[in-house]
Amino acid sequence: MRIAIPKERRPHETRVAASPETVKKLVNLGCEVVIEKGAGTAASFTDMAFKDAGATIAKDAETACKDAAVIFKVQKPIVGGKDDEIGKLAKGTVIISITDPYRSAKEIEAYAKADLTIFAMDFVPRITRAQSMDVLSSQSNLAGYKAVLDGAAVFNRAFPMMMTAAGKINPARVFVMGAGVAGLQAIATAKRLGAVVLATDVRPASKEQVESLGGKFVAVEDDEFKQAETAGGYAKEMSDAYKKKQATLIAETIAKVDMVITTALIPGRPAPVLVTADMVKSMKPGSVVVDLAVETGGNCELSQPGKVVIKNGVNIVGHLNMPGRLATDASDLYARNLFNFFELLFDKENKALSIDWNDEIVKGTCVTHEENIVHPALAHAKEPAKPATKTSASADAAKDADPAVETGEKEGGKA
Repeated sequence: MRIAIPKERRPHETRVAASPETVKKLVNLGCEVVIEKGAGTAASFTDMAFKDAGATIAKDAETACKDAAVIFKVQKPIVGGKDDEIGKLAKGTVIISITDPYRSAKEIEAYAKADLTIFAMDFVPRITRAQSMDVLSSQSNLAGYKAVLDGAAVFNRAFPMMMTAAGKINPARVFVMGAGVAGLQAIATAKRLGAVVLATDVRPASKEQVESLGGKFVAVEDDEFKQAETAGGYAKEMSDAYKKKQATLIAETIAKVDMVITTALIPGRPAPVLVTADMVKSMKPGSVVVDLAVETGGNCELSQPGKVVIKNGVNIVGHLNMPGRLATDASDLYARNLFNFFELLFDKENKALSIDWNDEIVKGTCVTHEENIVHPALAHAKEPAKPATKTSASADAAKDADPAVETGEKEGGKA
């Protein structure tokens, strides 16, 4: 069975969907792995390293994907235009990628029309059995780490306290908004650099996590706050009175710190504004805001996607694709996530796809199948066909399939 890994073509994407380590594992399973020339260059994975691991290097994406039963990608396939990635794929081709389904309605419809089976890695259920496949966690972890380093790069002071012959340098004060995977890593990284770290989150359980990393938890800890979490670990809607008290405390905190790192995302919706223009104005000159949600609207009212801007003397960092700024490690972790997920779909004895539609990870991740949108969280979803408990496919079936019709235009977890 052939697996293809094409080069990523979306702007700002430096990652690749395989590493020499996972290529070797796929080959050991009995798969043929074909990688487009230069696919791993931006992540420091050479063609020779992939070849030594057992992959075949193809001259272009079309050659790599020809006759492939499965395609591994980082970002969802491009639909339409000169970089179209689905027009020449065989019907029934399985594509596994980060798909951003909530914001990709037109593309999802095109994938269904082209009869592609799409698995969205960003929809992997957050259950214990799927932890090794959780791309949101693996990539957010790196994003939180890099956010601190990018903030430090434009901060014109040192992070740790220093005692020198010329006098003492006070430690930087860093405020992390959101204590999910990215936020907790940002707390740990800032602490390691010697900063005094404060953090906030809407979930009371986060207090213990923040304090375990050496941070100080910032929240109005009244009776309402103590009851602000469901049995499943999610935040409850707070009263207007509580929101007002919390907003006042946050504004006071932001005015006193040197750096703010925001990490709040809501699946399928624009990022909530946490840092207003007035809050930025209250910050000391030379302070920094790093907005990890800039690609979905931004947590800071003044952040701009892909730019570092200065407003009222405050540096506001809005880099795109933060995990991609650590392309080697991000690709390495993502490739392992993909391999672990792929093992669910693969029959090792028959060396072919064998998709168990009753598996909760498979059901929770599949977006399109047999010309239908099948994920229940998406509009017009239909149940995937179940001719038996499992659906088998092979490379030979992919070879015999008709070409797909070319189409036109193209994070709720706890942490």
